[in-house]
Amino acid sequence: MLLPLHAKNPNPRDLKKVILSLDNDGVIIVPTDTIYAMVCKMDSKKGIERMSKIMGKKPEKVFYSILCSDLSNISEVTAPIDKNIFRMLKNNLPGPFTFILKANAQVSKYFIGNRKTIGIRVPDNNITQAIIQELGTPLVASTIHHDDEIIEYMTDPQEIYEKFEHQVDLVIDGGAGGNIPSTIIDCTADDPEIVREGKGLVNF
Repeated sequence: MLLPLHAKNPNPRDLKKVILSLDNDGVIIVPTDTIYAMVCKMDSKKGIERMSKIMGKKPEKVFYSILCSDLSNISEVTAPIDKNIFRMLKNNLPGPFTFILKANAQVSKYFIGNRKTIGIRVPDNNITQAIIQELGTPLVASTIHHDDEIIEYMTDPQEIYEKFEHQVDLVIDGGAGGNIPSTIIDCTADDPEIVREGKGLVNF
């Protein structure tokens, strides 16, 4: 199902359809402030299995990120954060950044395997923010790639729907997506390090 949602003020009735799907181990595709992403509830083992199968990989082999609604949400999945790192997060989020942080025991080993870290995002997108807030729990996410060797990411919701309509439960149409991924910052060492240049300039 292709479900259009207003970019600034998503319809509450349609939002409930999205929440119901996610609560039932659904896999959906949502817009972010960078690229469209495939998501499920963080605690949905069935959802993570389905997403991994769609991507043709074992769950622990996929570098999933966690989409949170705010900084308090982040503390649910990370180890205690150094005050300087927390200040940097506060200065940059929400925004087009993925921060690599140390995971806590709440994060399922099912999808991070033996890794001790997790990628955290707080996307600056009203639709995804509304979904996370209404759901009350973070989302597990992976970006949507294009089959074309030259075009890396899919940006057209209709095209995304045509490709994934038989594999996912919902595709949210939030308008055209971007084609520049998030900037990734590794915060697990003493000094934060940019490991991928993407959209947005980090305020250190």
